[in-house]
Amino acid sequence: MSHAMVMTAFGEPEVLQWRQMAAPVPAPGEVLLRVRAAGIGPTDLQIRRGRLAAVFPQGPGSVLGFEAAGVVESVGAGVADVAVGDEVVAHLPQQGGYGELVAAPVWFPKPASLSWADAAALPASAEAAVGTLREVGAEAGETLVVLGAAGSVGALIVQLASARGVRVIGAASERDADTVAAYGGEPVVYGDGVFERIAVTGVRRIDAVIDAAGRGGLVEAVAATGDPSRVVTLVGSAEVARSSARLSHPSPDRAPDALAITVPLLAAGTLRLKPHREFALTDAARAHALLESGDVREKVVLRA
Repeated sequence: MSHAMVMTAFGEPEVLQWRQMAAPVPAPGEVLLRVRAAGIGPTDLQIRRGRLAAVFPQGPGSVLGFEAAGVVESVGAGVADVAVGDEVVAHLPQQGGYGELVAAPVWFPKPASLSWADAAALPASAEAAVGTLREVGAEAGETLVVLGAAGSVGALIVQLASARGVRVIGAASERDADTVAAYGGEPVVYGDGVFERIAVTGVRRIDAVIDAAGRGGLVEAVAATGDPSRVVTLVGSAEVARSSARLSHPSPDRAPDALAITVPLLAAGTLRLKPHREFALTDAARAHALLESGDVREKVVLRA
């Protein structure tokens, strides 16, 4: 047996309860991890409220959490590149990170220099960042606009794109302008009229846009690029259909190598994460409540 923060129903943060449950069993190709830290993302909150039931199968009785870092307890059939006792970073497409144990299908060795909290804060954001950059096809010499450039995903997109020679315009709140600049982007204030403000800066051509925030601007983004296939959003809304922008969905083939690309960069200090705040694993409900209140702007990580 093991324990986990179980989503006992759809609803307020209090539906997350510390419960005993059967220990997960790794399927072929999976490893079983003893969780040391798990990340919380905005999608977790929406799943908990029942707003994404048509997209994600998790319902009452399930355990949330797309990302974790921990120590390998056992390995499933066919796994040969990792051993019991190894420390790994894991992406969990089927979730389950808010528990003592989780079966992981995607993992990468955790460098000793990388903290548990940093390791757990990376996987889902890295997969989304690497995946959307591939989907828009941003190349060296082109100009990419990132909407929500100071968020967990946006910050990685800005850095990864800048490193490959892409000019990045980062739309974020005015208070995050210095942060966007430090990541390698050219900051512009996000909100209504953002593309007008970008034009004023002298940008003559926008080749691609990635929306990592879902606060509008897709219609303007498609008009600015002239090519809806080069406008990708991570957030579903009515504006997606109106704009003909592409909605990016998590999938096994979107960026299966995201951890292999980003973990070494993070360990080397050439990739930076959004600042994070830590809570005990058993405080997941309180962490959800604070995130929804807007009182926490950092990435939130649960520590076992």
